Amino acid sequence: MLSAIYWQRRDIPLKTHQRDRGSYLSRPRERQAELHQEGEDNILVGRRPVLEALRAGRGIQRLWVLDREHEGSMREIIGLGRERGITIQMVPRAKLDALAGPLNHQGVVAAVSAVPLKTLDDVKEIVAAQGQNALVILLDQIQDPQNLGAIIRVANAAGACAVIVPQHGSAPLSAAVSKAAAGATEYVPVAEVPNLAQAVETLKTWGLFVYAADPEAPIVYTQAQFRGPVALVIGAEGPGLRPLVKKRCDQMVKLPMQGQVASLNAATACAVLAFEVVRQRSAERETTDRK
Repeated sequence: MLSAIYWQRRDIPLKTHQRDRGSYLSRPRERQAELHQEGEDNILVGRRPVLEALRAGRGIQRLWVLDREHEGSMREIIGLGRERGITIQMVPRAKLDALAGPLNHQGVVAAVSAVPLKTLDDVKEIVAAQGQNALVILLDQIQDPQNLGAIIRVANAAGACAVIVPQHGSAPLSAAVSKAAAGATEYVPVAEVPNLAQAVETLKTWGLFVYAADPEAPIVYTQAQFRGPVALVIGAEGPGLRPLVKKRCDQMVKLPMQGQVASLNAATACAVLAFEVVRQRSAERETTDRK
């Protein structure tokens, strides 16, 4: 499986280093000397994440590549790196193992720039550019990094223009998030806000209709009319949406559970709702085209 991870230098205090610009996990202590010697702050590991970073134009300072014959995606990685004038070093497996730590590096490690987190003002510009097709996903206290990463991946697949998370009570953009997102963090803007309930109100002033997933909702999600710019609010499995966030939403919708398990995890619920938006919009376009 293709995987990714970002590490940061442990000589930068965790409570102050770059959370506001999309930082990731501190590096293990045993890797510190190796990475300090290389003078790099962020490391990206794995073929697909590195390839997507190159395709997306991410700032990459250096590539370390296994010194053997290269085929397939590795050849594309090297070709794109050379086109961009990135320093490429052919190194033995032991070097890559030292840089990647416990991760499966698949023959490539990249020194990259951190991805900045967006602000609500940034999201406003993105929404304005999307117009009637805007789809924004807001996450209330999603603390599981696997869920957060999977939701970012869903957001990319469904064409969402942004994901919004609260500054507190949410999983940070960590190594596990990056791995679960499978490269989607290169394409989906993620914004942090101090108050998610207030962010919901702000999105409504921009013309977005805000739906939220709730098991006690009066209607099933397929009964909702996902027309025009839409926001979806997803709460954590178990606690669900906080009362104030729930109160600010325009409409609650539910997924009709048929089995003994009471709920889906957040990423699965998000995928169901997001692709219902896609389905309805596609059907509406087809109807318009036939006319």
